[in-house]
Amino acid sequence: MSKLSIENVSMRFDLPNGSHVQALQDISLELQTGELMSVLGPSGCGKTTLLNIVAGFLAPTQGQVILNDHIVTGPDAERGMVFQQGALFEWMDVRENVSFGPRMKGQRPAQYSAQVDHLLDVTGLGDFKDKSIYELSGGMQQRVALARCLANDPDVILMDEPLGALDALTREKMQGLVLKLWKETGKTIILITHSVEEAVLLGERLLVMAPRPGRIHKEYRLPFAEMGVGADLREVKKEPGYGETREEILSMIWDMEDEIMGRTEDVS
Repeated sequence: MSKLSIENVSMRFDLPNGSHVQALQDISLELQTGELMSVLGPSGCGKTTLLNIVAGFLAPTQGQVILNDHIVTGPDAERGMVFQQGALFEWMDVRENVSFGPRMKGQRPAQYSAQVDHLLDVTGLGDFKDKSIYELSGGMQQRVALARCLANDPDVILMDEPLGALDALTREKMQGLVLKLWKETGKTIILITHSVEEAVLLGERLLVMAPRPGRIHKEYRLPFAEMGVGADLREVKKEPGYGETREEILSMIWDMEDEIMGRTEDVS
């Protein structure tokens, strides 16, 4: 069981002028295997900082992250990252990008070919496997990024605004794909987003963070991700409670933004 524990994590950035920024303060939570958690909050609440700590890109100034009974001390294949921009290898075709992880592990084609072909099919890339990355749309590139992440078979998938740069229609299709892959693979997923609508739709658990310092403000447990697997997401948004939850969280974040602006005006 790949339970993920975030234990009393704080992050402080010291600045050259002698001041500091407390990006995170005493964050604690646990995710069980197969949970999908969306995280949102106003700018400066530490969402991406928290994700980078879980990924092992940053070491917290206090606390620890534990996965599979060991402390996270750096990047590892057990944690896969999907960025807002695909960060793909432009000189490789689609299939080479998706198979990159297994090849770097020293696996032979006979060991990874079937899995790579399966991922290409389930992400809708089967007819594009020989295409160059520059020939693909933004949505298709994000499909490649998802498939490449899954090819490494991580226990936890970390997503930093993976759909933020997509147009509305492509974004909705990709939201459906994220839910499909979540249910089919049983992976634990943490998804950072600035979209309240997306967070409510995709988050089996939804974490609202508050800024200065970044901390957990409120957590929700929601039914809409489960409802959305294989369903018309526009119909899911009509379900009782969806609109009310979205509006409640929007108001919560607007209040935080107003407070931040008030602080800024006081300082000036």
